[in-house]
Amino acid sequence: MNIPNIRLADKNRIPQIGLGLWQVKDQAQFDDAFTAALKAGYRHFDSAQEYHNEQMLGLAWKASGLKREELFITTKISVKNFRPSKVHSSFEESLTKLQTSYVDLLLLHFPVTILRKNAWKALEEIQTKGGAHSIGVSNYTIRHLEEMQHYAKVKPVVNQVELHIFLQQPELVTYCKENNILVEAYSPLAHAKAMDNPVVRSIAEKHKKTYAQIMLRWLLQQDVVVLPKSVTPSRIKENIDIFDFRLDSNDLRELAEQDQDLRTCWSPVHVP
Repeated sequence: MNIPNIRLADKNRIPQIGLGLWQVKDQAQFDDAFTAALKAGYRHFDSAQEYHNEQMLGLAWKASGLKREELFITTKISVKNFRPSKVHSSFEESLTKLQTSYVDLLLLHFPVTILRKNAWKALEEIQTKGGAHSIGVSNYTIRHLEEMQHYAKVKPVVNQVELHIFLQQPELVTYCKENNILVEAYSPLAHAKAMDNPVVRSIAEKHKKTYAQIMLRWLLQQDVVVLPKSVTPSRIKENIDIFDFRLDSNDLRELAEQDQDLRTCWSPVHVP
């Protein structure tokens, strides 16, 4: 399966769908999920220091026989490592665990007050030295992104946030598009906390697709990168089987009306 690539503001390319690796803590389970993902067509894998599975991804991709350049690997600096010296040292540890000399995308995991400015400057240094091809942020609001204009020499090319039909964040998405920041959607299925919506169910029946596939397809058509997380091989395959249909204008209009501002993860909204 050929997954579309999106061109980032720094001219690098990112596959539009990737496998989220949050909460995958068991190596055998990780290996099964990784193998199923490769078979289904995934080449983009989203990890983080906070997930405690970078070493599992390193072992899995090395055992796969794939060349490093065939994969797109993301990791994120944990909030406890935001002091510049810790950014650098913890990132070196991440590279060792991932068994690679670089990551395709390196993010700051959360807009930590006071520390985020110098942490970003450390990411700029890592990118300059070739440790990260692209750099970005996660869980940043418009306020946090606006602040970056005063100190960032390099603008973030990605903002990874919770995004799904029930948390559409239209103002943030519009801001990012206007500023050439690609939005990545984590928790795109809202942690299964809203799987009984009659509008989504009706559209799924219309297209002969599953409820989850409609949720993921909606995100694709917002021109964002989608990061569904699963360790179940059948669902891993189901989640990527969304490129053979399109939602029409009526579908999109009805789905736009389902926004509930439903957050299922940590919220950065009140972080100064």
